[in-house]
Amino acid sequence: MSPASVRQLRGRSLAQGFGRGAAIYLQHREMEVTRISIGADGVAAELERLRRAIEETQKDVAKTRSRIGELFGEEIAGIFEAHRLILEDSAFSGAVETAIREQAVNAEWAVHQVSRDLSERFAQIEDETLRERGQDLRDVTRYLLRRLVGGEHQDVSDIDGDLIVLADELTPEETLRLGRQDVVGFVVEKGGRNSHSAIVARALSVPMIAGVRGLEDLDLRRAEALVDGAAGTLVLHPSAEHVEEFEARAAARAELDRSQAELAHEVGKTSDGVRVELHANVEVAEEMADVRRFGAEGVGLYRSEFLYIERSPEVPTEEEHLAVLAELLKASAGPVVVRTFDLGGRKVAQEMLQVEERNPSLGQRGIRLTLARRETFRAQLRAIYRAAALGDLRVLLPMVGSIEDVVSFRRFAEEVCTDLASEGLTHRADCALGAMIEVPSAALMANELARHVDFLAIGTNDLVQYTLAVDRSNETVADYYQPLHPAVLRLLRAVSEAGAQAGVPVSLCGEIASSPEWSELLVGLGLTNWSMSPRSIPQVKLRLRQIDSASARALADRCLACESSLEVEKLLRR
Repeated sequence: MSPASVRQLRGRSLAQGFGRGAAIYLQHREMEVTRISIGADGVAAELERLRRAIEETQKDVAKTRSRIGELFGEEIAGIFEAHRLILEDSAFSGAVETAIREQAVNAEWAVHQVSRDLSERFAQIEDETLRERGQDLRDVTRYLLRRLVGGEHQDVSDIDGDLIVLADELTPEETLRLGRQDVVGFVVEKGGRNSHSAIVARALSVPMIAGVRGLEDLDLRRAEALVDGAAGTLVLHPSAEHVEEFEARAAARAELDRSQAELAHEVGKTSDGVRVELHANVEVAEEMADVRRFGAEGVGLYRSEFLYIERSPEVPTEEEHLAVLAELLKASAGPVVVRTFDLGGRKVAQEMLQVEERNPSLGQRGIRLTLARRETFRAQLRAIYRAAALGDLRVLLPMVGSIEDVVSFRRFAEEVCTDLASEGLTHRADCALGAMIEVPSAALMANELARHVDFLAIGTNDLVQYTLAVDRSNETVADYYQPLHPAVLRLLRAVSEAGAQAGVPVSLCGEIASSPEWSELLVGLGLTNWSMSPRSIPQVKLRLRQIDSASARALADRCLACESSLEVEKLLRR
């Protein structure tokens, strides 16, 4: 039989690293669930089946969490907290029980139906990080159906040698179990960087890539595979040249990892000593393990939306908000910046808040929605100002378009703090207040805005979107989404100068901040406070050490004079 030809497939990186082994495919499609009419007299027994399955699944999740805790500590084990909360959530189990009672159907079908409806709502969320949290629901559904329908774990322990596992998707529990056997790489069709399976893979130091389609149809007979988690590539039947190049990259990456590990807890600064503060973006409390591990100086942006998504269609309570904020403050090495709710316009927000929007991106989102629905968001503000008494908590207002937005919020905050004082609740009314610069009007009014806030925070992703009139989630206009467009750079410089003139700190978050290749440009623009994914911090610190601030300023001046983003990119490549 002639040797199989080399095949190289590309996906996206979820966990970095290099793996070489025999490729195997794990069949992992959704369980087939049949609708069975049980009749009114069978409802009680079916409800009991459901309750027993939930109890057994809770035990399974607790065991997995315990194993993770023993291996990696409680911070990583906390990723299973979402599974526990879903299983204990009366809204979820109640919806399943209601389906059994009202439709007189079997528990499997009711679980499947409720999960499908909720998953569709998650899928409508534009924010990728929040959208990925729908995976928690799918994981719990799979656990429950396994208990109700029956089914065994797929095991690879009887296969000799290192393995590369290909699958449509994996649960965190499966990732842990396989990663502790002889699996040295994962390739999945579905999954995102912030999925819990990816977090487990990173904790195990096993590379994982996602978004590779058609895995089930690949010819894997006697297939050796190379997985490059950094580049997001899978090579099947590699040639000798492929293997040699792969091993060279793996060795170079190991040396880079050693260099970055040494920098993780050193401050960010340029070669000539200009200080750059590096903070972390956080969606959920369990990410604080990475915040500390990679040397972030604090939380530069806590996106509070996920707590609303978890509780949808209900709104989170004041105590739920307070518990999360207290946990963030306790775990952070520096300040925690909490952005108020910014999910207006997304379908799930419209359903939860009963807001109709014909043009969501230009409608009631961010601070507009908070001010329009004050009673809905009063609990969040009460929790924020109570948590501010526990540490350095700062409030950030999203989608500020005018000074009136800030003035109106301050009045709202004063009202909330007056109520807290009258109730005798400990709080801090004078915590720092910031405005996000995400729309051109805010950037152009930065000088005036700086007189009404304690800090400015540039949200580059939305600033690019609104400046260039490009929906960043619309693939048909993806080429028009250009973070290095000269118009965007000029707005960044204007905001940076406005902050400097007013003596008000200016921070920056978004794609630009986490890209080391753009670090020199940002330093040259006078921006020296960045917030990014925790794992990007060591790479950015390493790049900063190679930058001279005077040269950076000269580079920025040349970029600002460019006529197109293509010209800017050419300058940066030089």
